[in-house]
Amino acid sequence: MDQKIINLYDEYTHSQLSRKDFMKKLAVLAGSTALAMTILPMLENNYAAAAGFDSDDIEVENITYQGVEGEMKAVLAKPKGKKKLGCVLVIHENRGLNPHIIDVTKRVAAEGFLALGVDALSPFGGTPADEDKGREWIGKLDPEKNLQNYLKGLDYLRNRKDGNGKVGCVGFCWGGGMANKLAVNDPKLQAAVAYYGAQANVADVPKIKASLLLHYGGLDERINAGIPAYEQALKDNKIDYKIYIYDGVNHAFNNDTSPTRYNEAAAKLAWQRTIDLFKRKLAILTR
Repeated sequence: MDQKIINLYDEYTHSQLSRKDFMKKLAVLAGSTALAMTILPMLENNYAAAAGFDSDDIEVENITYQGVEGEMKAVLAKPKGKKKLGCVLVIHENRGLNPHIIDVTKRVAAEGFLALGVDALSPFGGTPADEDKGREWIGKLDPEKNLQNYLKGLDYLRNRKDGNGKVGCVGFCWGGGMANKLAVNDPKLQAAVAYYGAQANVADVPKIKASLLLHYGGLDERINAGIPAYEQALKDNKIDYKIYIYDGVNHAFNNDTSPTRYNEAAAKLAWQRTIDLFKRKLAILTR
């Protein structure tokens, strides 16, 4: 697919561009409204077409924990019959806790961790079925309260009796940016993994104590523009970090429900690197 079309969709999902204006621009790039309508399903997430993750070795439940102003909804997944687990908070993209991110949470659990997928849209009642509505609500979240709700999620994991007290996080897109923010704002965080997420403020980098793993798509010019300054600050402050830029792949390359942007090879490699970090940093505490 023409990269200009993919870039347009990226603009649409990460800005205030209305669906009406997006469709007009898509029709121009596609050559007609009819062709635009044909292309659209290839751009949008298709949860029904993607192979959902399932495993008999994990247990999954919906839980709540106390947020800043009410309860936060989340999905909790963990290996059956296991205790003293390393814990991972999973942070969704800018449309809420959708089926894809729930699958990611299950996949983390299947790797041997206690995984918590938090629904940032809990203050609005939870993630809506309409992704455009979810994107709208994300923009209406109070940034400080939202940050505190995630920090409380990390504390919830630390206090779980089936956890070992060690906690990391992994986020995607909007959630990748939040993973960087959590690294800045939680000095007890052991590891933070950001997939194509906005970088933390350079001035805040000295606060980071966690090990960072940063995944970027080589074609993601919007997000990648912030890499040089961020990496220099990480070097200057001697932060433990790794940056990987996957050539020829787009923003959201890990999302297997997005057929035009998903890249299987890059997704598998980034995932293995992510799990390897968590296994190193979130191992059972020696007693």
